[in-house]
Amino acid sequence: MKYSLGAIQYFWPKEVVQSFYKDVADDAGVDIVYLGETVCQKRTELRFADYMDIAHQLREAGKTVCLSTMTLLEAPALVREMVRYVDNGEFMVEANDVGAIQIAREKHLPFVAGAAINCYNQHSLKYLLQQGMQRWVMPVELSRDWLQTLLQQDSLQEDIGRFETEVFAFGHLPLAWSARCFTARSEDRQKDQCELCCIKYPKGREVISQDGQQVFVLNGIQTQSGHRCNLINDLPSMQGLVDVVRISPEPEGTLEWLAAFRANEQGGQPVKLGPTDSNGYWRRVAGMLQVS
Repeated sequence: MKYSLGAIQYFWPKEVVQSFYKDVADDAGVDIVYLGETVCQKRTELRFADYMDIAHQLREAGKTVCLSTMTLLEAPALVREMVRYVDNGEFMVEANDVGAIQIAREKHLPFVAGAAINCYNQHSLKYLLQQGMQRWVMPVELSRDWLQTLLQQDSLQEDIGRFETEVFAFGHLPLAWSARCFTARSEDRQKDQCELCCIKYPKGREVISQDGQQVFVLNGIQTQSGHRCNLINDLPSMQGLVDVVRISPEPEGTLEWLAAFRANEQGGQPVKLGPTDSNGYWRRVAGMLQVS
């Protein structure tokens, strides 16, 4: 089983991002690193050249690097930037929009299908394989049972071994994207005059319901789960089904959590989950629930 770090979902200062990936380069527990801005076009602390520099450093450190494309393309300039990422000439891309898949197919380039790609049955999976997909990230709201059933479909048996399956296993789940910016609105700002306020919230902005539950996290135009997905104690149930376990970077403790995941891969070192950790979707119940 391999372990990946997803693209940073939040808006962090450039020096923080560079320091984080320096630590990642030195960490032997990381197999795959996804790089790039996937949420908001305005987050330009790092540009394409900066990500390529980091990608080269990580590759020299022995990591497999993928460049992640934007999830919601709202302007022609974003499409041009997406093409630049896909056609980078060195690294495979994670396609988070079907436009990136089309460009990859036209250029005969392999790609990873991100969790934002709607792939909910064997027919969609086979279609993505025909386009050049080499790995896919299972939709975050689906379960182990669903994954097992999907991979047992007769129509997929000839393709087993041709692709890898990755599961989002740690972090606040990316649930939805919108043309509106919720973080800006929470500060009573218009989207066009947001003043990049997301940078004040390095782990997003919590949304608390009237009965006191943390129901969502606002992250610019992205809505995340209020509870943090944490499948560290579900790793044994992934054996034989999952090739790559994804950890979503947080401001603190990401590599420590990665080490804990590796230590508990066979279930030998379980971890007591916090009150806002959840594994509901994987266990086929409401996503915010924690099942022991």
